[in-house]
Amino acid sequence: MTAQAFVELSDLALKTRIGTYGPRDTPPDIHLLDLTLGIGCHQVLIAKDAMANVFDYDPLVAEIDRLAEDGHYETQERLMTRIAEACVAYPDILSIDIRLRKAPVRRSSGVLGVRLSLNELATQALRHSLQNSN
Repeated sequence: MTAQAFVELSDLALKTRIGTYGPRDTPPDIHLLDLTLGIGCHQVLIAKDAMANVFDYDPLVAEIDRLAEDGHYETQERLMTRIAEACVAYPDILSIDIRLRKAPVRRSSGVLGVRLSLNELATQALRHSLQNSN
């Protein structure tokens, strides 16, 4: 039997400025983040109800808010990259799935997004790459 555990965050509205828009373009009203983090099952299947036994996601969510408000981004991909880098700073995070989307796209309709999925090997590689660049 294979067991997996995840922390899931859905539809988090970010206060951010992404993109450059002309007079005929439709600037987005909202940017939404979905984040699924693979963690160890031992942090979900717990014998004792204590924060010390689980993954504390609050500091990561605060960092994501800070990154979103950090300034103007030309692309969704850059903010997504920074979020992925923030995630790998936590050794408990084994895998990462990020979806960042904006709405509307045209004439008050549509949602456009970018998705990044890093399995355990890719998450480790990014973590290692960042550690070696410092």
